[in-house]
Amino acid sequence: MQVKEVVIVAAVRTPIGSFGGALAAVSATDLGAVALKGALDKAGVAPEQVQQVIMGNVISANLGQAPARQAARKAGLPDTVECTTVNKVCASGSKAIMMGAQAIMLGMADVVLAGGMESMSNVPYYLDKARFGAKYGNGQMIDGLVRDGLWDPYHDYAMGNAADATAKHYGISREEQDAFARQSYERSAAAAQAGKKKDELVPVTVSVRGKDTVVSDDEEYTKVQYDKMLTLKPSFGKEGTVTAANASTLNDGAAAVLLMSREKADELGVKPLARIRGFADAEQAPEWFTTTPSLAIPKALKHAGVDASEVDFYEINEAFSVVSLVNNQ
Repeated sequence: MQVKEVVIVAAVRTPIGSFGGALAAVSATDLGAVALKGALDKAGVAPEQVQQVIMGNVISANLGQAPARQAARKAGLPDTVECTTVNKVCASGSKAIMMGAQAIMLGMADVVLAGGMESMSNVPYYLDKARFGAKYGNGQMIDGLVRDGLWDPYHDYAMGNAADATAKHYGISREEQDAFARQSYERSAAAAQAGKKKDELVPVTVSVRGKDTVVSDDEEYTKVQYDKMLTLKPSFGKEGTVTAANASTLNDGAAAVLLMSREKADELGVKPLARIRGFADAEQAPEWFTTTPSLAIPKALKHAGVDASEVDFYEINEAFSVVSLVNNQ
């Protein structure tokens, strides 16, 4: 069997909203729908051409069954489209794209929408004793955002504790992490001011109490206060170096790419933006998620048949500033 070539013909995202901010009234599936429809509109492809939708979503509590299916229907895709939701924590959206590419490579599909969607602002609290009743004593509410999104169940601590341990192990200072975080915010602001985000952003209409507001820009970089960044206390222990400024932010948003086989793109007259040459997964002990990109990158390069010397640009998920810094080491 000949492996098909996979191309990306559209790549879009919603603005990224702050926790409890501009997009807090919009569900993850609604955000996903905006991204899916935006990708189709960008490429000028009819919904009927799509065969699969694969969307990453980590905290699905209170979204209802099959979040990817919901997003697809809200985006106007037909019910014949096969839909899959992927939960691989930070890598959910990337894994969704990999799975879409694999389906095309193997000839199981020619047109796939893939991406990710999350609304951390809308994650509910849980009443774990409510179903059959608390027999005696006080009850408690469990924060679903922490429990299912930000907590290491193996060591019973926040993922930020693992980031702190990484910084200590590799000798990465608080100052280095703060400087890297500031650079990221400054780059985001500069890109917005230069209009470099316009081609990828799809605006979101937010309806609250009968009033519509259109959100068309990222929120985080407009709120950062650099003068306070250096004075923040550590978030995960007195001796730690990870703070609210250099840690992973809590956000709402969605992104999607439209994948096609090269043959299908040629048939439809759609110009590819890029082709997917390779990809890879890597795993190690959960607390060392911070350094796992350094294992995945060589595997991805090998799969793609590319030498590291040929690479002009690396993009590593800045879940914490220390993650990018340690993998650059």
